[in-house]
Amino acid sequence: MRTDALDYSLPEDLIAQEPVSPRDESKLLFCPRHEGPYEIHVFRELPGLMNPGDAIVTNSARVMPARLFGYKYPTGARIEVFLLERLTDDSSLNPRFKALLRRRRRLGKGDRVLFPESGMVGTVVTSDEEVGEDIVELSGVEDVEAEIERIGRIPLPPYVKHYDGDVGKYQTVFARISGSVAAPTAGLHFTERVLKALEEREIHRIEGYLRVGWGTFSPIRTERLEDHDLHAEFGVLGDDAASELNEIRKRGGRIIAVGTTMTRLLETAVDDSGVLRQFSGSTAKYITPGYEFRAIDGLLTNFHLPRTSLLALVAAFTGVERILDAYRFAVENRFRFYSFGDAMLIL
Repeated sequence: MRTDALDYSLPEDLIAQEPVSPRDESKLLFCPRHEGPYEIHVFRELPGLMNPGDAIVTNSARVMPARLFGYKYPTGARIEVFLLERLTDDSSLNPRFKALLRRRRRLGKGDRVLFPESGMVGTVVTSDEEVGEDIVELSGVEDVEAEIERIGRIPLPPYVKHYDGDVGKYQTVFARISGSVAAPTAGLHFTERVLKALEEREIHRIEGYLRVGWGTFSPIRTERLEDHDLHAEFGVLGDDAASELNEIRKRGGRIIAVGTTMTRLLETAVDDSGVLRQFSGSTAKYITPGYEFRAIDGLLTNFHLPRTSLLALVAAFTGVERILDAYRFAVENRFRFYSFGDAMLIL
């Protein structure tokens, strides 16, 4: 399939620069999966669009403050270290990260970056000019993770250019496990009010985890979708969660993934007969039109950039023409797009 089949026209003023407050007052487009009229709701009405006994699966990923600012030793050149992915296990005292080094031409293997008001030091372990990524080891403090939380800044998507508010709003209410460089944005609309309403309607919330990497949001630069390589991301679906989801489906409940991250995790963890299994590991599951879904019955998602694996996944769930028609409807009705934008429920 040609990648340009996932193009659409979007006025720039519909790219959301800040979240709606409160979060659950964002718009919600109800989209029947294959045919039928669209409905415009607000997000807090989500529980009424689902059935008692259904389940939503949310991502417990938490965005880490991955942008670290320091100075090259001993020259004093200002350097930004953008942490992309942890490469060592949690027991490592001096963890190594895949990183992007801004002003990287000033750095080479063995060079050190000092961070102001911190004893932490970053050492360049390897440098790859071709792909622009490096491996950096962080050391010099007793708890590197805590120091990253203290001095780092939350990375916002590059299309958010005018937001000066609380970057804590780029975390979901279920965020627990740090390590992601971007939020699982479909979850940003949830509030305690919505969670309580879901519980009262006897809709189950099951938790999974997928560490959101920067590559997830990269545009597809190949001419054909099939030629694109998706970056692997670490994910976990616990045995109890898998068993509960299987029981819910046996009782006639539907499984609704909150976001493309949970869709990819669940479709990785499902077997050919549609039974979910415990999973812990990396997945590079790349879902494009023509894929046969086995794990999910519905999808709650934001509106995605053209020519991305995220839009390809949603187009696989609905069909390409259906999703592009839904996007046209959303534009006509002034829905807000991308990370801080509105949501769509596909059932």
